[in-house]
Amino acid sequence: MRARRAAARSTSALIATLALTAGLAGPAAAAGERQAPPVATATDPVTHEENDRVPEGSVWTQHYFPSSDDSGTELHADVLLPEGLSRGEKVPVILSVGPYFAHAGQTGPEGWSHTGPSSRFQDFVEGTDLFDEGYAFVMVDLRGFGGSTGCLDWGGPGEQADVRAAIDWSAKQPWSTGAVGMYGKSYDAVTGLIGNNLDQRALKAVVAQEPLWDMYQYIYSNGVPRPNVTGTAGAYNSIATMPPMPDDDPRYRANARYEQARPECLTENSAGYRIADQRDEHWTSRDLARMARGSDTPLFVTQGFIEPNTKPEEMREYLDNHEGPERGWLGQWDHVRGGDRTPDGRLAMGREGWYEETLSFYDQYLKGVRPSVRYPAYAVEDSTGAWRAQRTWPVTERSVTLPLGGGSYVDDGGASARAALAASGTPAPRPPAPPAGRWDMENAPATEHTAPEGLAGETAKRQRGGEVGSSFFVWSTPLKKAVRVTGTPQVSLTAKGEGNVMLKLYDVAPDGTAVMFDEQVSLVDSGRLAVDLKATDWTLAAGHVLAVEIGSIQTGSWRDTPSGETVEVRGARLRLALDDPADDVATPGDRSPFLDTYLSRYTVELPAGPGTFTLVRDGRSGIRPWR
Repeated sequence: MRARRAAARSTSALIATLALTAGLAGPAAAAGERQAPPVATATDPVTHEENDRVPEGSVWTQHYFPSSDDSGTELHADVLLPEGLSRGEKVPVILSVGPYFAHAGQTGPEGWSHTGPSSRFQDFVEGTDLFDEGYAFVMVDLRGFGGSTGCLDWGGPGEQADVRAAIDWSAKQPWSTGAVGMYGKSYDAVTGLIGNNLDQRALKAVVAQEPLWDMYQYIYSNGVPRPNVTGTAGAYNSIATMPPMPDDDPRYRANARYEQARPECLTENSAGYRIADQRDEHWTSRDLARMARGSDTPLFVTQGFIEPNTKPEEMREYLDNHEGPERGWLGQWDHVRGGDRTPDGRLAMGREGWYEETLSFYDQYLKGVRPSVRYPAYAVEDSTGAWRAQRTWPVTERSVTLPLGGGSYVDDGGASARAALAASGTPAPRPPAPPAGRWDMENAPATEHTAPEGLAGETAKRQRGGEVGSSFFVWSTPLKKAVRVTGTPQVSLTAKGEGNVMLKLYDVAPDGTAVMFDEQVSLVDSGRLAVDLKATDWTLAAGHVLAVEIGSIQTGSWRDTPSGETVEVRGARLRLALDDPADDVATPGDRSPFLDTYLSRYTVELPAGPGTFTLVRDGRSGIRPWR
């Protein structure tokens, strides 16, 4: 952390500057015998010395302004400016827009004794020495949250209007240079992607950690509901109705209780999540990947390929549609920030320098400062834990379409597979019930159940004996040299029958252990079907085999309804983007800790069967260029 410069400039000059913005009601009277710390208004700034919830080196004010859709929605902003900013001095703005900036807490009351600005990104503020580096930090509550009015609109046109208004407002303030960058993780990373899609001149850069690339994918997978189809709606309804702090100003308190007089806001929010059709306007208006076409805001993203919460679905489509400069940290971690550490002190992403690199990114695009360090466009950790630098992602040296043939399975939710396992002398535990309750994108509980020990191997054994069970497998021939599966795999097939289908990819070692490294599910009807799996970056070692499982939904986190029908599959094909790991250019980074957790959860016994397709037909490591 850099040493702070002395705050020697006149605070009175700052007050005079802030007086140009809209006024607020005075601070609320403190409850109890002891006087509470002061509460900021637009014209009465508050420092850390006056209110310990204000970050050191900053001055806090509050503001209200309308959204951009003429709906009458009023948005609330907490503004943190460098302490001692002189009259007429302007600074670029880092903006976060989301549901987690309420004064009482991010996703629920956090036990504060008095009001103040959210500490959600205190790690970023401190890690970059943001105020000493000459930036303002603005936190805007989306409609329905914190001190903003309006009905919730999860990633929809209403929230898109809020993001547009927040960017415009931040750019036009008397203390702003007009250059705005966005910062966030999870939900407020989604609003960063929305900001990019809006193509506003004032927005100069976006940093988005672990976002959703298409809102539909968080609730459904090709028509199959996830467990949070009801839980996510309930979570955000709960956050939206969080009581304000007793000493919040009257305007904030009134706005925070907006839903009390308009309960239809909560009902309408819940109703949207129950729309299963991805082609419905409700979801097409939230398809951020499609809407990114032609966008060009400089973009810095992080994404865990094995992330169990906000998964890399439609990530490649978004990045393909984005035409501006890109930076990325991609690897084998869960739902974490770039600077997060595990309890034992290891970096959760395994790579040093998050705050330095993000600050350099903002300096370049908001201040025009040439970077002093040459950072790779993409720093990528593959499944071996090794980091490499590359100019884009994915790097595809060959695109192949592999014939998988066909087979049959019973869409029974894995009942026949568990029965077969029990008949072999290894009783399979009953699958856990989908979790109930509420959760949001920031704090989703573990919902994915893994395969019982021995299930995959027993299913494959029975398949070789001619039985039709809950799924069937197809294997490649052993690889002669290592190859990386990257980008977004796709399976297409012709089905006869109705129900659900689950598709899995396994990395099978010569000793018969296998790691499931990619999966996806879909509703299936008779006819042709194509399903994109999650984006991945997985290296298959020499001598390993790629296995593909096609069948009923037996594991993972879905709330499916098995049809009980036997589904016949013909003409299945697997489309892969392949890369040659021999060409990797190493970049610093350690193995992310979650990778070993993932391997322990998803390694099964699955000896390779007869190979029916070959990934790389020539024995050379050099993969022919893709055309």
